[in-house]
Amino acid sequence: VQLQASGGGLVQPGGSLRLSCAASGFTLDDHDIAWFRQAPGKEREGVSFINSNGRTYYADSVKGRFTISRDNAKNTVYLQMNSLKPEDTAVYYCARRLRTVVGSWTREWAYDYWGQGTQVTVSS
Repeated sequence: VQLQASGGGLVQPGGSLRLSCAASGFTLDDHDIAWFRQAPGKEREGVSFINSNGRTYYADSVKGRFTISRDNAKNTVYLQMNSLKPEDTAVYYCARRLRTVVGSWTREWAYDYWGQGTQVTVSS
């Protein structure tokens, strides 16, 4: 089982990026997937979540700017990030939630596999 996060980079404030999380070794459409991020000196936090039925959730700080989606045919989850702000600068991780877990999606212990992270830097 593997998750491969990609798509990060350097972007100016107000710009956009699309992150990808490619899954291998399992069927993505059977699982819930989340994006987390960790900024320097801060704890990791949940950014967005999509369950196996396609229902989505977002942290308040990114609502209206980020969109999570999944392409089961490509076994990939995406995070479209628009109107980026300097405070969005962080390493972004995708993670697979244990199938036995329900409830709050922000609990890190509920995830069994994590991607390696992709750096997003928002700066002029």
